[in-house]
Amino acid sequence: MGSIRHTLRETLTGLPGAYWWLWTSTLVNRLGGFVVGFLTLYLTLERGRSATYAGLVASLYGLGGVIGALAGGALADRVGRRRTMLWAQLSSAAATVALALVSGSVPMAVLAASLGAASGASRPAAQAAMADLVDDEDRARAFSLNYWAVNIGFAVSSAVAGLIATHGYVWLFLGDAGTTLLCALVVRLRVPETLPAATGSGSGERPGTGRPAGVGIVLRDTKFMALVGLTFLLGLVVQQGSTMLPVDMGRHGLTARDYGTVIALNGVLVVVLQIPLTRLTARRGQAVVLAVGTLLMGWGFGLTALAGSVLAYAGTVAVWTVGEILYAPASMSFVADLAPSHARGRYDGVHTVAWAAASFAGPVLGGSALDHWGSAATWGTCAVIGTLTAAGSRVLLGFRRPAGAVTGGRV
Repeated sequence: MGSIRHTLRETLTGLPGAYWWLWTSTLVNRLGGFVVGFLTLYLTLERGRSATYAGLVASLYGLGGVIGALAGGALADRVGRRRTMLWAQLSSAAATVALALVSGSVPMAVLAASLGAASGASRPAAQAAMADLVDDEDRARAFSLNYWAVNIGFAVSSAVAGLIATHGYVWLFLGDAGTTLLCALVVRLRVPETLPAATGSGSGERPGTGRPAGVGIVLRDTKFMALVGLTFLLGLVVQQGSTMLPVDMGRHGLTARDYGTVIALNGVLVVVLQIPLTRLTARRGQAVVLAVGTLLMGWGFGLTALAGSVLAYAGTVAVWTVGEILYAPASMSFVADLAPSHARGRYDGVHTVAWAAASFAGPVLGGSALDHWGSAATWGTCAVIGTLTAAGSRVLLGFRRPAGAVTGGRV
């Protein structure tokens, strides 16, 4: 018991108060994150649409996220992290409410894209603010704790959403919008602006002066762009967990409540295991940790081809969750190492684009595969992609340049 208290004290102390308010806003937002995980289930079961259409709508959400991440990253470096977060959160709440009220195929698709854009714009601003608020030596710990908050909220919201859905899906949308507004209120009242003061840089830009903040600095960073490419491939696999996994479970006669219970296990395991596993692997090579995490994620999804009961699905979720726990802190730390302080919004924006682009491509590919090729081909492909991505990660980080090689003076 004493060792547990010591671990928690070591992990939770020493971070600034503003960081904890940002952490709180993340937790509040994720506690009400009902819609995205249940969107395909809502479209297929409640609206009677096909898996292909549900995958298309989820893909449009991802396409909106691509645009939003780029815009949000640039705005975070230009007008500020806090302003960008507030604009994105208010827009997200409005789009969520509207999505609950429409029924036409085209309006639902347009609103899904709009919601994706608003959600995508918030993430790079929040990640940049977090990196601004903490010292370099505390950055990995801060990102891990924030990821912990994400999964606490995810575990609770997934379980609660399954219950709420039995009383009407509209309540999912309204609850999601309400917590997003509460998140915006926390940011407005308690999170300061963290955009670094204007300083010169090798590119002639002056961060914070209102001049356009382009992504050229990011695109010229070949090491970082290689990471972005691998992230996109892994994202194709991960997206199946919130899009085709519920559809596959539905085809096996399982319900929305069953899916909520199974997917909640992901968040519960992250909450319980992330801190001890992160500490356990702290002295391992980052390349090995990232590759093993990626491999477990790919093969965890691949094992879904063998599942047909709630218990079996839960087992596959447990496998890819352990991989996620290993992968997430190592990946975020690598991104933070590579980004110069005045361009953090853009780096985080482009990295978010990889996930958003996967959100666009993954669901439509997964839906089409599930409709035309069946479960075995869909989940088997996930295992193959995970294996290839793990190998690429091992090679990339095996030749990783030291942290700090990219600085504000060389862009």
